[in-house]
Formats: sequence, structure tokens, C-alpha cells
Amino acid sequence: MQGTVDGFSYGLVTPVAAFLMACLGSALGLRCTTRSVRHRNTFKTGWLALGATSIGTGIWTMHFIAMIGFSVDEAPISYDRPLTFASLGVAILMVGIGIFIVGYRGATALTLVTGGTITGLGVATMHYLGMAGMRLQGTIDYDSLTVALSVLIAVVAATTALWAAVSVHGFLASLGASLVMALAVSGMHYTGMAAVNVHVHGSGAATGGGDSAGTLLLPMLIGPAVFLLLAAVVVMFDPLLVMGDPDWQRPPARGPHRPGVPTPRRAPAYGEPANWSSRQPPGRAARGARKSVGRGAHRSQEW
Repeated sequence: MQGTVDGFSYGLVTPVAAFLMACLGSALGLRCTTRSVRHRNTFKTGWLALGATSIGTGIWTMHFIAMIGFSVDEAPISYDRPLTFASLGVAILMVGIGIFIVGYRGATALTLVTGGTITGLGVATMHYLGMAGMRLQGTIDYDSLTVALSVLIAVVAATTALWAAVSVHGFLASLGASLVMALAVSGMHYTGMAAVNVHVHGSGAATGGGDSAGTLLLPMLIGPAVFLLLAAVVVMFDPLLVMGDPDWQRPPARGPHRPGVPTPRRAPAYGEPANWSSRQPPGRAARGARKSVGRGAHRSQEW
């Protein structure tokens, strides 16, 4: 018997809540990725790991909040706990691979496509692995063309998001990129749900020993929400993550020097005297700056 599927049992409550969680995870993840790419010598691995976990947690939470509104009239639905939380691990792992490729290999076209493809496939894998953990008295099959479309949306969205992370300057522009990514991830989810067909086997209680959606709701909201809140606190206490590069750290515009305009000065690296570069010849100052930054030198220069 064909089941009657409803993806919006609670109206707009679950889609809106899911979208907001995707926005939060995307915003935190993209800002952490931006931080690691532009400031390579300050806890790069930690920022990339935090970014990957934020994005993976955000899209996983988005998926299962949206699934709260999914119902089949003829059969109650429950969820298998191991598969449900395995999908979270897959999301974080594959998103992390994509982000680390861009973070350590640079923002070339090849790395963006490779990292975006792996990240997008991670989003799609999380979605369909989470669907595999759903238990009901019946079988679920998918329309292949719609599934392929949902995977394509995930890959394009992830590639675009990684491009934005390394190309977009400024907090508001990055926030806009996060909204676009969250919208695309939500679109991927509901496109994938449009591919679902349920064939119910009789009626009655759901089979198996899985947990109901209500039982999963509390840990699903508390655990990821607490993590994303802590990640947001970390982001807020780092001015480079919130506001981007300060003006004095941005490279000067190329071109001939204009009379009357002061020449931009490089900010001293950690461990350098404040007037070090001004007391060195131009060539020697540049070489010394590169050595200081590359080796992390903390020695004072003797004159």
C-alpha cells in the first residue's frame, strides 16, 4: 500500500528552525575556514577542525529538525540510534576532508572543486544515511533522477561556500554567503525528501527497537546546540574572525607611489621591535621579516 507522506506536519516551524541551525553552522564554519586561510601561522589545524565540526553539526541538526516534521499517516516512524549518530560522524569527517584540502593546498580552482565535491558528497551521504536509520512498517524507495539532483545541489552549494570562505571579505559579505549556503543545504534536503516513496506493509506500531522522533529530539537539540553555542563564543572573542583583517594588515594597493600619500608600513611581526623595519635597508628588512615570520623568531635585533 502506498503511504501518505507529509513533510510539513508542523507547518513552517520545522523548516524555519532547520534553516536557522544550518545558517548558524555555516556562518561559524565559513568564518573559521577564512581565519585559517588568511592567518596561516595561528592554530591553523584547530580553526579548520572547528570549522568542519561546525558545518557538519549544523547540517546534521538541520536534517533531523526537518525530519521531525516528516510523517507517514499509515505508519509511525522511529529511528535507529547508531545509524542516526553515525551520520553525524560521516558529515563532520567528509566536510573536514574538503575543508582541510582547501586550507592546506590553497584556494586554486582544482582544490576548490575537489574540496567542494567531497564536502557536498558528505552532506548528501549524511542525508541518506540518516534516512537509512528511519524505521517503519514498510519500505522506502527513491526516484533516481531527484536523488541525483539533490546530490548536485549539495556539491554546488559546498563548492560555492568554500569559494566564498577564501574570496569574500568582510563580516556582512561572509554572513550573506552563509545564508546562501544554508538555503542551498535546506534545498538539497527537501529535494531529497521529494524523491521518497513509502510502501506501507499493513498498519500498527513501528517495528524494530529504534527511538521515536520525540525521544531523539532532546539529545539532538541539546548536544549540537551547546557545541554551536561554544563555537560562537570562540568566534566572538576573536576579532579577526568577526571583523576580518584590520586595515593596517591589508596589503597596499599596487601601483606607483603618489606624492603626499604616506607609504603603508608593515606591522611588526611577533617578537620584532616596533621600529625594526624602519631602521633596516629595504631589501634587508624584507628578508628579515620573512625569516622572522617563517621561523617564529623571538630574538631582538642588535644594531
